[in-house]
Amino acid sequence: MEKLANAIDAVNAGVASLTRWLALFMVLVQFTIVVGRYAFGVNSIAAQESVLYMHATLFMLGAGYTLLVDKHVRVDVFYAKVSPRNQRRIDIFGHLFFLLPSMAALLYWSWPSVRNSWSILEGPLSVGGIEAVFLMKTLIPAFCVLVMLQSVSLLIRLFLQRPAS
Repeated sequence: MEKLANAIDAVNAGVASLTRWLALFMVLVQFTIVVGRYAFGVNSIAAQESVLYMHATLFMLGAGYTLLVDKHVRVDVFYAKVSPRNQRRIDIFGHLFFLLPSMAALLYWSWPSVRNSWSILEGPLSVGGIEAVFLMKTLIPAFCVLVMLQSVSLLIRLFLQRPAS
């Protein structure tokens, strides 16, 4: 089981190592857009939309890795004050009853929209924009799958862990 958890971790780490470069590229594109607009009077809707696409990709595909490295927002009002054993119980409960069901619901309810978008190769958000909304919508199920996989990996590790007193 630990090999499966390691493989899932490797998938999310691999996806993160590719998508992290989007942050730098996104800043460079945004800088170019601003300089082009204000210094040269040149504007491109496609370039502006590309920043939106990169932003969406960065956050949607990076969510599984964020869960892997435990950097998601957590309300520690009670969690920090309980024993490691109870923290483990809270984590297991959260994964089984909140995270996995919510990701499954999002995957289920978004799939028809994604499928429809692909069937018509849905076009740009704005006139002159990028003709690939169907690709951006595909990030929704990819997000769900990557987060669900990482949740399974973390559950495996939680169940393999010997409970501390």
